[in-house]
Amino acid sequence: MDDSQGLEDRLGVTFQDPSHLRQAFVHRSYLNENPEAGLTSNERLEFLGDAALGLVVAQRLYGLFPSHGEGLLTEFRAYLVRRSTLARAAERLALGDDLLLGRGEELAGGRRRPSNLSAVFEAAAGAILVDRGLEAVHGFVTSALADEFEAVRSGVVPMDPKSRLQILVQAQGQDLPEYRTLRVEGPEHARLFTIEVCLNGEMVGVGQGKTKRQAEREAARRALDKLGPPS
Repeated sequence: MDDSQGLEDRLGVTFQDPSHLRQAFVHRSYLNENPEAGLTSNERLEFLGDAALGLVVAQRLYGLFPSHGEGLLTEFRAYLVRRSTLARAAERLALGDDLLLGRGEELAGGRRRPSNLSAVFEAAAGAILVDRGLEAVHGFVTSALADEFEAVRSGVVPMDPKSRLQILVQAQGQDLPEYRTLRVEGPEHARLFTIEVCLNGEMVGVGQGKTKRQAEREAARRALDKLGPPS
């Protein structure tokens, strides 16, 4: 890491103790090949950053969607903190360029490996938390994931039919959908569930599946086909 100032500029954070920033970019493979370096890997900071990231994202979603229930907020959070999302954000910030990697990991394309990129993003969040506190983490996360938050806010993020149906009925000011099991057929190892979804007591879709979750999704899909897209 030759240009810590440039890295701080990309992160949007000025560190009080630069050693916190350096540790966030030490991959385990580097230590395996350079035990004399006297460094520790970024895994502890990754653990801490994962927790801080989850909290910041949850707080942000709670404020953005005051009418959404726990289920939708949980789905949005899962999208925002999943590996591919964090790796994409780390790629935009070029965090892989600053990783300290072992030669083998370097040759194997470790700087662009999604698992390494998502890990260094979390480790950077952990380092910011240790050095500057939770408010600084909030600023970093909301800036780094601005595109993803906007995708969630504008409804671009792919969602399962149950979530889309919930958003539709909430936008229309209706009560939440109610799922009712109509039948459970077949032997225990090969169940077939039939479930209906109702709005204001009226059946709007029926679905079948090998699990209740599958049947509920199919019922929601049929309801969406009947009700049409939100206006």
